[in-house]
Amino acid sequence: MSLTEIPLKPPLKWAGGKRWLVPRLQLLWEVHLKQYPEARLVEPFCGGLAVTLGLQPERALLNDINPHLINFYRWLQKGLVIDLNDLPMRNDPDLFYAHRDRFNALITTGKAKTAEAAALFYYLNRTGFNGLCRFNKQGAFNVPFGRYKTINYRTDFTPYRRRFERWRFLLGGFEQLSILPNDFVYVDPPYDVEFTQYSSGGFSWAEQVRLAEWLDCLNHPVALSNQATERIVDLYSNLGFQLEFHQTPRRISANGNRTPAREVLALKHIQSA
Repeated sequence: MSLTEIPLKPPLKWAGGKRWLVPRLQLLWEVHLKQYPEARLVEPFCGGLAVTLGLQPERALLNDINPHLINFYRWLQKGLVIDLNDLPMRNDPDLFYAHRDRFNALITTGKAKTAEAAALFYYLNRTGFNGLCRFNKQGAFNVPFGRYKTINYRTDFTPYRRRFERWRFLLGGFEQLSILPNDFVYVDPPYDVEFTQYSSGGFSWAEQVRLAEWLDCLNHPVALSNQATERIVDLYSNLGFQLEFHQTPRRISANGNRTPAREVLALKHIQSA
């Protein structure tokens, strides 16, 4: 069975996931692959991997600034299996807060790169409020209990090992990435909205501008998605990006809002599809 015959869902809940955008990006990606069959997909903000798992590239360079997210994916590359005797997983508030305390203790004691930390991160993501991934200024995970009726937990992640085999996961800022000549770059940065405390830092407007200018300097196919705020639209329009606008589902948000959001897809050096 080939890799493309094995559908794998994103293992995490993720605010702002772009699974809905995969059909549009698939058209662009396939056009690029016809010209460059060995092309890599590059995601400077890989997040929940909805796009990468949707496009199923053979090769990918996947980066994020969240060290706990990257640690989780690196353990999936090794075939993570969660032992319920060591880490029980139930939709229970007392257990959730006990596991959250343990996860934060691993962070403060320098053990956040362990398999235990990866398993706890998964549990907290599945059980916490609205699928949020939020840290305070001290770097502690502070998402509250989610109060779901039922949760389907996964314990065996070995199917992801084969899929992730030729994917490289990096931790750091987008400007560190070494982009190869035939790469296709998809970018989904934190939204230009107030809630950006995705890591212990944040993502300011100055960083939005720096990202846009960095992308503008790349001589590669670039597709960027963001909430279509007036200043985001002006920023990418002024840099010569082709803009598409989409009404999008909002399944997970910081405040539980489910109203559709208007988003922009900004394209540059993209062949028509």
